[in-house]
Amino acid sequence: MSMFRGQYDNDVTTWSPQGRLHQVEYAMEAVNQGSAVVGLSSNTHAVLVALKRSQHQLSDHQKKIYQLDDHVGFAFAGLTADAPVIYNYLRKECLDYRFLNDNSLSISRMVRTLSSRAQSRTQRYGGRPYGVGLLVIGSDSSGVALFQTCPSGIEYACRAMAIGARSQSARTYLERCLKQFETSSLQDLVQHGLRALKETLPSDMELTNQNVSIAIVGIDTQFSLNEGDKVDIYLAELKAAAEAAASDDRKPPDSAEAMEVEST
Repeated sequence: MSMFRGQYDNDVTTWSPQGRLHQVEYAMEAVNQGSAVVGLSSNTHAVLVALKRSQHQLSDHQKKIYQLDDHVGFAFAGLTADAPVIYNYLRKECLDYRFLNDNSLSISRMVRTLSSRAQSRTQRYGGRPYGVGLLVIGSDSSGVALFQTCPSGIEYACRAMAIGARSQSARTYLERCLKQFETSSLQDLVQHGLRALKETLPSDMELTNQNVSIAIVGIDTQFSLNEGDKVDIYLAELKAAAEAAASDDRKPPDSAEAMEVEST
């Protein structure tokens, strides 16, 4: 298999005998190696929670969430250098549409435009696919929306999703709590996002206001990005909830429960 891969991964337009485009698969693997991003949506709001990495102690944490317009933004996982390229393209699309139509670009149309562009990069010799996957949140006349895009050009409408390193653990949490999201308040939605993101962390790492970004958008709420000190209130709620749960686990059973156990 490695011999075939070496012969058929030199260009994105070359199919392997197994019917695969290896460079597209490499781009997908780049997404899986990026720091985790979680997206959730309810009937009224959508939230992005992203884990930021720092190359070393002397550098700032990388930017993980971009605002495209008053009503839409995205978070990414994958090759960091590709994200600003996509941001510039989508930002121009939003501005051009607003200038020509005096209205904001719909979320689904913007995602389809990006997916078409990403897919076209898998059909032309001499280029490569984008090395990032996106979670896009926004609000338009259809309500709030959450989309996932892939380097292959595929897009998905989601209620909740997680991408990046160790994202399977976050998706397991999201699947377990999925039924709660539809009617969740904004605060609960953010807390679910933080708990899901926490599932992706190594054992020696914690969520802090330095490595977490939170973006919020709603039917009556413009897109807002929370970083640094603005994240503290959400992290404090997460810590308080964890301490309360731990305290409940340590409580001894009351006398009635104890008598029932003894009688059995």
